[in-house]
Amino acid sequence: MLLPKRVKHRKQHRGRMTGTASRGNKVTYGEWGLAAAEPAWITAAQIMD
Repeated sequence: MLLPKRVKHRKQHRGRMTGTASRGNKVTYGEWGLAAAEPAWITAAQIMD
């Protein structure tokens, strides 16, 4: 199998999405916010839409 010896940018390992969030899950600024119904990887463009 052919593989490059080195690459400019390697892809980051994302890890697993298990359990419920214990940090960053409270509204600190303002009176309302968005809450995720299920775990998923989303991009900044998806939040802005």
